[in-house]
Amino acid sequence: RLDRRPFDKALFKARHLIENFFCKLKEFKRIATRSDKTDRSFTAMIYLSAAIINSR
Repeated sequence: RLDRRPFDKALFKARHLIENFFCKLKEFKRIATRSDKTDRSFTAMIYLSAAIINSR
């Protein structure tokens, strides 16, 4: 490319962290397959998985 596009380093770093978090979250089979019957139990599983990921 002759003309460089503008690049926001802070925004790119934040986006990268979020994408990595979702990849780690999808390692949990119940979340990846959405096998919970209710929205409340699915949300609770996401919170539980996020806590486990954060504690690692």
